[in-house]
Amino acid sequence: MSSAPIAAAHARVIALARRVLIVEAEAVQTLAERLDETFTQAVDMILASKGRVIVSGIGKTGHIGRKFAATLASTGTPAYFVHAAEAAHGDLGMITADDVLVAISYSGSSEELLKIVPLVKRQGARLIALTGNPDSPLAREADVHLNGAVREEACPLNLAPTASTTAALALTDALAVALLDARGFGPNDFARSHPGGALGRRLLTHVFDVMRSGDALPRVGEDALLGEALMEMTRAGMGMTAIVGGDDQIIGIYTDGDLRRSLASGCNFSTARVADVMKRGPRTIQASALAVEAAEMMERLRISQLLVADPEGRLVGALNHHDLMLAKVI
Repeated sequence: MSSAPIAAAHARVIALARRVLIVEAEAVQTLAERLDETFTQAVDMILASKGRVIVSGIGKTGHIGRKFAATLASTGTPAYFVHAAEAAHGDLGMITADDVLVAISYSGSSEELLKIVPLVKRQGARLIALTGNPDSPLAREADVHLNGAVREEACPLNLAPTASTTAALALTDALAVALLDARGFGPNDFARSHPGGALGRRLLTHVFDVMRSGDALPRVGEDALLGEALMEMTRAGMGMTAIVGGDDQIIGIYTDGDLRRSLASGCNFSTARVADVMKRGPRTIQASALAVEAAEMMERLRISQLLVADPEGRLVGALNHHDLMLAKVI
């Protein structure tokens, strides 16, 4: 088979994909230019609510709504998704007068949503509608209407929800981020909502969670011979040993790198003192610091181990890159 038809087919695929991306990017850009005071009204309405945000939709916009509710819930705004069809069969009972309903329908004429809107408003809940038609029934019923209209769908048939769902996704993301900022929601708050994720590990894991202490912590006194320091390094398997004075005050550190230099210089391990070849005044970190801070310090200083000190400079622990990797901090 000639390669020409294959090349032409591939070129058509790339051209179509590019068109989809361009159309959807233009739809989002248009949204950005269209934003007005109705957006701030929606933010203020949700902030003023004493209840939760209930998001509802059906079909493709239902998927967008489900994602929006999940984003809100993880960024400081209590929210959940109610399927529009299920709401009319009992789930409507979850909505209270203190809640705000965000109804998403590109046409603004979704029969399932229009059935429940009067009942929701009768209860006293407020309504934010996100549609592509400001003159639609849903938009007219809303306390605040967000216009998510797009010029065209990215689908070649101009039928399948593509650019319109991308626009709805972007607009609800903008709303969630605006609420996040208004609530002063920070990284630590986000981590508490995601304790099982990578960000949670990075923001909730402290040095004391991963450091080695007690018998697992290599240390020798400042009067120790170099051979004794080497034996302690071998026992602990951390690639270093701390050198301490009275009351466990940190004096120095002796690492694998120092060992190689000692060998190259012809040190007598039976007679040389570790205090003569150690690094004095090593960098330390406190046990209460975040493990990610330890990782950043080790990377910046290009070191593989780090001693952990209390506020008075006493040795309380140590960690290395392997410890951070096991904890999935790096």
